Amino acid sequence: MSSPDPVAVFRIEAAECLEQIEAGLLDMTHRLDDKDLIDAVFRGLHTLKGSGAMFGFDALAAFTHHCETAFDRVRKGEVPATSELVAAVLAAQDHMRALVDDPDGDHGATGQRLLAQLQSAVGGRREVAPAAAVAAPAAVPQSTAARTWRVRFSLPENAMANGTNPLGLLDELRELGECSIIVNKATLPSLENLVPTELYLSWNVTLTTEQPRSAIDDVFIFVMDDMQLDVEEITDTAAPAKMAAVPAMPAVEKAPEAVPVFVPPVVAAATASVEPAPARRETAPAVADSRQAKATENVRVPAERLDELMDRVGELVIAQSRLSRLASASADISLRSVSEEIERLSGELRDTMMVLRMVPVATLFGRFRRLVHDLARETGKVIELVTEGESTEVDKTVIERLADPLVHLVRNSIDHGLEKPEERVEAGKVEAGTVTLSARQAGGEVIISIKDDGRGINRERVRAKAESSGLIQPGQALSDAELLQLIFAPGFSTAAQITNLSGRGVGMDVVKKTVEALRGAIDIESRPGEGSEVSLRIPLTLAIIDGLLVRVGTGSYVIPLSAVEECLELSLEEDLRSRGRSFISLRDSLVPFLRLREVFRTGTRPDVYQKVVVVSTGTERVGLVVDQIIGDHQTVIKSMSKLHQDVTHFSGATILGDGSVALILDVAHLVAAGQQQEAQLRAAG
Repeated sequence: MSSPDPVAVFRIEAAECLEQIEAGLLDMTHRLDDKDLIDAVFRGLHTLKGSGAMFGFDALAAFTHHCETAFDRVRKGEVPATSELVAAVLAAQDHMRALVDDPDGDHGATGQRLLAQLQSAVGGRREVAPAAAVAAPAAVPQSTAARTWRVRFSLPENAMANGTNPLGLLDELRELGECSIIVNKATLPSLENLVPTELYLSWNVTLTTEQPRSAIDDVFIFVMDDMQLDVEEITDTAAPAKMAAVPAMPAVEKAPEAVPVFVPPVVAAATASVEPAPARRETAPAVADSRQAKATENVRVPAERLDELMDRVGELVIAQSRLSRLASASADISLRSVSEEIERLSGELRDTMMVLRMVPVATLFGRFRRLVHDLARETGKVIELVTEGESTEVDKTVIERLADPLVHLVRNSIDHGLEKPEERVEAGKVEAGTVTLSARQAGGEVIISIKDDGRGINRERVRAKAESSGLIQPGQALSDAELLQLIFAPGFSTAAQITNLSGRGVGMDVVKKTVEALRGAIDIESRPGEGSEVSLRIPLTLAIIDGLLVRVGTGSYVIPLSAVEECLELSLEEDLRSRGRSFISLRDSLVPFLRLREVFRTGTRPDVYQKVVVVSTGTERVGLVVDQIIGDHQTVIKSMSKLHQDVTHFSGATILGDGSVALILDVAHLVAAGQQQEAQLRAAG
């Protein structure tokens, strides 16, 4: 197997680093004086600059250096943290992404404009140099008198395996002033128990320097989160003289910056004249093994490999179905036993594969913090984004396809829904408008809602626009739900003028098409003056589902099991008696039903004892009349061909154990058809 491309690995890690920086900056918009957030953003910029320089992304390192310098000045109290600085670094972060993706592109003009914006944000106290090369770090202000510090530190055992060179840290301490170093080998194991890639040493350093305490912390900034560090000032002037009598660790020549140097701890230990200490307790190798296991808990896997594995699992499920069919027709007990074992294992493998593909919606919701921040600055509105149910998990393919539809819905809520601050105050509302993104699981579906507390949807304006566009006839009777659904028609827009956000009549129809392609549905609720809520009902997964296999005429069909509520028997007499009304009484409520035999035009006579499968989309129910219920079936979803795109009753197909094809029913469309039939019957009655 070929080793991964280091540049590709850097790009992945740079993307994660940029996401962390962006999250910190967006948190700072509400807490500008939070020192922890300022330090976190500074560390992220510092890491990105150093990694970029190591992998040859010089333009990225040079540009990032200026943002790092700006936050360093904030960190040291030289300039205050402002919303202008946050906005400038957010804009600069987009430029950093471009430098990561295309380091050789022509980004000079953009970089200079952003650097000028950054200089203005920090008060213009320091001239910003062109981003041609990595500038030298700003000198740390020196105090007038030298002070003595005792620095005790130890690094995690996997520090060298992760690229940290402790000798480099000691050299940086040496550069701050006069120091003496003592290496502690108390935890050094015997040679046979020593793991070459692990670090067993710790150090005691006495440092006399004119630099401030922050300069010592900056030496360890890359490893600050994982190490143990104790720094205290020595007020006894005799202490340094006593410590100086201990032989110091000889200076080590620095390695080139682009190539990390790994020095085995045994070699480092040999440079100090301290007697060897007893070996570590014999349980050390076991502890080391557990730490190594923890370090490899998370593994990055390309998405296409997961898709390929999912396809293989799907084929295995189909093969297992064929095996079960053969075993059930055989009298061989051994074959049945093997078939049952294979069925159990394939089911467990399928469930495990599903878990691997599931991704929390937090990865999707996190993208909108930046969008809302930018739209607030662009529109002049005060907007708060609230997210709920971020731990809800959805298939990764669903997450990828929902990104663009949710962007359209959020932009629509902000532009059409939320009022200007002065309008909200006049209406008796708080100045800040709220957009809430929420997710929850309901059976085999995930419901993702976008809710705002704005002005709501103006029904009169929607109707007027629909009539002028020819979508409906003037004065045509529509239910409230049907009227609100008109906003998803192609080319529909109620915006008075075209802006950067809306007015061109594109976007909402794309949302509907995307959601329907995911076998989902859209619900809208709106209250004048109180706000609107758009709910997307999406299936949990698009690969393998549990289905109810039924027969209609001579054909087999699959109903998603998550949508099935219950099954009833419909005799021939009841079928004949219900002709003309198509309703069944179910616990004091009337439920419309569809005769699938007539919908699919099978041309066959009904069975003597038909079955009614009651399905639901959450709020609406309809019965589906079938000839026979065969049983549950693990359904591997195969997409319909382009020739069948207009067939609305089916969402896909699957292969049965005997090699025949069964169509998967689209429950949402069938429920809509049943409700439409109910409305027509009520109107006729």
